[in-house]
Amino acid sequence: MSETGSHNDVSENLPAEAGEHGTDVTVPQDPFANPGLHPHEYRRQDIDERAAKHSERVVAGLFTLSMLGTISFITCFVIFPVNRIVYIFPIGHVSALNFSLGISLSVALLGIGAGAVHWARTLMSDEEITDERHRADADAELRANIEAQWIQGVKESGFGRRKLVRNTLYGALTLVPLSAVVILRDLGPLPEDKLQHTAWAKGKQLINMNTMKPLRPEDVEVGSLTFASPDGLEESDEDFQEQIAKAALMIVRLKPEDIKDKREADWGHQGIVAFSKICTHVGCPISLYEQQTHHVLCPCHQSTFDLSDGARVIFGPAGHPLPQLRISVNGEGNLVALGDFSVPVGPAFWER
Repeated sequence: MSETGSHNDVSENLPAEAGEHGTDVTVPQDPFANPGLHPHEYRRQDIDERAAKHSERVVAGLFTLSMLGTISFITCFVIFPVNRIVYIFPIGHVSALNFSLGISLSVALLGIGAGAVHWARTLMSDEEITDERHRADADAELRANIEAQWIQGVKESGFGRRKLVRNTLYGALTLVPLSAVVILRDLGPLPEDKLQHTAWAKGKQLINMNTMKPLRPEDVEVGSLTFASPDGLEESDEDFQEQIAKAALMIVRLKPEDIKDKREADWGHQGIVAFSKICTHVGCPISLYEQQTHHVLCPCHQSTFDLSDGARVIFGPAGHPLPQLRISVNGEGNLVALGDFSVPVGPAFWER
């Protein structure tokens, strides 16, 4: 065997070209060749004017439906009171205002979206065209030309020379965003100073949120954690959720010698201290208490407060201690508040 024949010559294993030795073999095509565009397929609307008119009416109908949805949204916003509750099967009892606003706004947005899609698919041109790809950047000549046109346009506009026009334009552009501010004003009443005050006031009794009875010093044992609300606040009240979100209180009894902060001891009664239940990070309710260390933990982001040392933050993202409520005992032997919290409850205010 020759030296050449001893090697596995790949060319010997290739198929013969067409016509060689009477064979007819198809040569593989280039897999990266440009396939070109498929023949354009005309839609029914392209060749039938009646079908095109029908699609036009459908699109117009969807846009009209959207307009009706917007009008319904405005109408519902005006006629439905905030506190009206209705029964909708199978959802149950829902706010009439929220439900109607959601449905009407969905119809308005769906009408625009569906109309635009139907318009694009049936009436707009769908013929594909090709174009040679050009450079994304501009050459120096083009950039110089655009710069010259910009300078010439500025000169012709008189923007730099006519100060009255320029200044009034600045004023108009500055004032026009106020339109949006006026519209946003109708989102609801201004908060005023409501966030800085709670339902607690001098003489308000501490009501056990489990028994709904006034708390007495003997009801609070050392190491126990009790939750309280202000007297007169009922779950049936229209603003109950708003008020309890600010006034929720946790009561704990410590041994007097375990209290490290003097003001905390002075604001309590016989070792009983009251702190806001609302975390000063993002307003989550605190409910986890460790008796041995007197620490309370927020379950949301693990902010930890030391109730034996003015409820200061010892761990976590909270930026301020829990506000303390000054308490005492009234003539009936019940625990009462001596005023409101000295600082706003919940997430830290900028003025703090």
